[in-house]
Amino acid sequence: MKITLLALFLTFVGLSAVSAQEKPISPRVTAQGKNITIAYGQPSMKGRVLFGDASSKSLEKYGKVWRIGADSATTITFKKDGTFAGKPVKAGTYNFFATPNEKEWTIILNSELGQWGAYKYEEIKGKDVLKVNVPAKTLPSAEEKLTFWVKDNAIDFQWGKSGFSVPVKF
Repeated sequence: MKITLLALFLTFVGLSAVSAQEKPISPRVTAQGKNITIAYGQPSMKGRVLFGDASSKSLEKYGKVWRIGADSATTITFKKDGTFAGKPVKAGTYNFFATPNEKEWTIILNSELGQWGAYKYEEIKGKDVLKVNVPAKTLPSAEEKLTFWVKDNAIDFQWGKSGFSVPVKF
């Protein structure tokens, strides 16, 4: 009887360890440049409609604040003071939110870290550090995984054929 219980216990522990090591659906990845690091959950398109109006079956709705990624809110870290879309930004780490729209995106930097998604954005919007509008881009080919590219003079974002670019300067 003791051997059976021990075997069941060891099987349970072994299965728990294996399941704990499964790859997440939207892995946390980092895009890094000389002065900027962006950490975000990277979902895949999987044939879904990504952006659209409130009546659509899109994953993200136009006019609604989004974490620009999956799971925990995306963060952006500036290693030194600079400008973000022409506006001054201090060195530090911020939540990186956006409101997608058909013709432009509103990009938001918020100082209230530790958020899960953008579900409590209305409660923390008073901690917005910066809010800018950038033109929406429709790109010729689709990017399956949500992706950021950090360049010396811009942050580029693409998911599917949708994207935006934010000029930066240090």
